[in-house]
Amino acid sequence: MAEGGAGARRRAPALLEAARARYESLHISDDVFGESGPDSGGNPFYSTSAASRSSSAASSDDERERPGPLGAPAAQPPRSADAQGPEDDEAGAGWSNALRDRPPPHFEDTGGPTRKMPPSASAVDFFQLFVPDNVLKNMVVQTNMYAKKFQERFGSDGAWVEVTLTEMKAFLGYMISTSISHCESVLSIWSGGFYSNQSLALVMSQARFEKILKYFHVVAFRSSQSTHGLYKVQPFLDSLQHSFDASFRPSQTQVLHEPLIDEDPVFIATCTERELRKRKKRKFSLWVRQCSSTGFIIQIYVHLKEGGGPDGLDALKNKPQLHSMVARSLCRNAAGKNYIIFTGPSITSLTLFEEFEKQEIYCCGLLSSRKSDCTGLPLSMLTNPATPPARGQYHIKMKGNMSLICWYNKGHFRFLTNAYSPVQQGVIIKRKSGEIPCPLAVEAFAAHLSYICRYDDKYSKYFISHKPSKTWQQVFWFAVSIAVNNAYILYKMSDAYHVTRYSRAQFGERLVRELLGLEDASPTH
Repeated sequence: MAEGGAGARRRAPALLEAARARYESLHISDDVFGESGPDSGGNPFYSTSAASRSSSAASSDDERERPGPLGAPAAQPPRSADAQGPEDDEAGAGWSNALRDRPPPHFEDTGGPTRKMPPSASAVDFFQLFVPDNVLKNMVVQTNMYAKKFQERFGSDGAWVEVTLTEMKAFLGYMISTSISHCESVLSIWSGGFYSNQSLALVMSQARFEKILKYFHVVAFRSSQSTHGLYKVQPFLDSLQHSFDASFRPSQTQVLHEPLIDEDPVFIATCTERELRKRKKRKFSLWVRQCSSTGFIIQIYVHLKEGGGPDGLDALKNKPQLHSMVARSLCRNAAGKNYIIFTGPSITSLTLFEEFEKQEIYCCGLLSSRKSDCTGLPLSMLTNPATPPARGQYHIKMKGNMSLICWYNKGHFRFLTNAYSPVQQGVIIKRKSGEIPCPLAVEAFAAHLSYICRYDDKYSKYFISHKPSKTWQQVFWFAVSIAVNNAYILYKMSDAYHVTRYSRAQFGERLVRELLGLEDASPTH
């Protein structure tokens, strides 16, 4: 018994090395948030403990890493018996059991920040890569214009004085502070209670802050040409998108998804049921294209619910063609770059993937017969067999460069991809069940999506907690939250990080103090 335990301990380093090598080959970075904890280490799909190997001790490390012969379907792991049926009408549609190897999309761009920041760069320096002074000055002008017109219509406000650039920075700093304190009411800073902060409260009076909040605008008035429901925030979103493009080159692998923006998890855990019922339903859907190597959000797309029309949010959640519209919008700047895009079931479709392939955009997506547009896919691959196969068994059909994979792991999982060779094998290492064979596309999908899930777990903790009633303001503060997170990612990749080594929370605290003019104060450790 002791000898078996010693053998397992000896195999653990080899398993760790193999997992790390495979993890690095998929271009997944370490935790960008610089925080310790059970969810901030390596890829959770990989286990490095000796216990995870106890059930498969007879399998050698060489056998685990050995790839199958290229172009030889018979050399793949055993597949379910019913998957070996004769060719049917699907052959006429171009789908075949004959698999062929294909090289991965060529990609040479190194990716990363486009500008080298000095070691002395501060938190606000990184933030202003996305929200520079000229954008803030426009907010000052628009806010003062709105205040003037408002008072002309509804009566003079004797307490109002035109806002300045310094005050606008402080106003943003106060709002961003709620992402650190996780307190929904920014006015708690002046309350004297648990969330009060005397050093911040001295910079601006509560009365002055409330006046700026009352009149705050990014675009004061609708132009005659403006018909979009987000006209009050669209110029800021366009400016932010331009800054994202100018500041960062993404890696080859990216993900399209909806980030976790519904509620702060601390609020959900502490609020009463009555408070939850009082919440207004969000009137928009926010989607992003995100670099899966760093977590940097490359592009934002906001779909506004405008009545009960076919483009409303309710329709968007049920119609795959509208999700395809979202995907096209998010990838409009990605053509010709050989990016690999990972998608969820609502976006994955043969039509969309073939359209993207013509633009040199390659995809790997999870399929669902309920949520996905399955037009053009072979029916035999979308129905489950009467007898479940063994874990790790899979069947693949191919059409051109497109592979449709049905893989079993305590349930049937289907993937559509033109980014990975169907004959290349991968493995998923589970802490309890050991190694589960799978096609390389499945391993890549699991690894990249797990990274985004871990990013979202931390990302949601640093959203601005202020909850305005107006939709354009909700979109604005979400966009500012994304800008702050992106700023921290660039900070982590710069020389400045090696000097100060702030965690995400410390970076947020430092940014708030710098925006309020308290830059000489250091963050709480």
